[in-house]
Amino acid sequence: MRAIPAVLAAVLVAACAPVLDGTPTWPGAKLDRAILTEADFPTGVRYSRLVEDPGRADGADSPPSMVSMPPGCSDGLTKVIAGSAERGPGSAAKYDAVYDGARIAMTVLSWPLDLPALERTADRCTTFEVFFDDSSPGIPMTTTRLTADEQDGVDALFYQQTMTLAGEESSVYMAFANVGSMATFGLVTAEPNTGVTVKASLPQTFLDVMALQIERLREL
Repeated sequence: MRAIPAVLAAVLVAACAPVLDGTPTWPGAKLDRAILTEADFPTGVRYSRLVEDPGRADGADSPPSMVSMPPGCSDGLTKVIAGSAERGPGSAAKYDAVYDGARIAMTVLSWPLDLPALERTADRCTTFEVFFDDSSPGIPMTTTRLTADEQDGVDALFYQQTMTLAGEESSVYMAFANVGSMATFGLVTAEPNTGVTVKASLPQTFLDVMALQIERLREL
């Protein structure tokens, strides 16, 4: 049922909002070395580097956040990220990796995430509901912490967020990690992409990509 991942994307896609124009926070060349490239993925994976327009505001292309109960659960993680963000060219880089069965969206940051605040927000929103509008019934969602938080001493958080809509469940997976003075976070949605020859197995494929990105940052 494709409606479920579409709604999940509406709830979560704002977490990948672009940065604002401003003073570069670190050399772009170092940022280029920090991200995974097409060569790091199996042949057949559809890789694309996402280049943002620095003049566009945060979340300009994102749908508005859905109303939630408790309040702030549909966009709580997004607000935590935005609250500690450094702005400007060179502060973040983004890429997508598309498999048959998964679309992985990754962001690499020149600044660390506020992991304790992300953890508190996820804990507050372990169970919540989202609403299309004031008159619509609530859509149940859960946020579950995964056990893959140990990355050889790197501070990391991994979550599964599950929506129940029309009796069907669908999940997305999220990960956040600090590596020294830098950070990375990612989101994966399960979706068929029959034009891609490499199949994904979730959440393992996503965890593998996250681990590889963390290792790349550690090598800098």
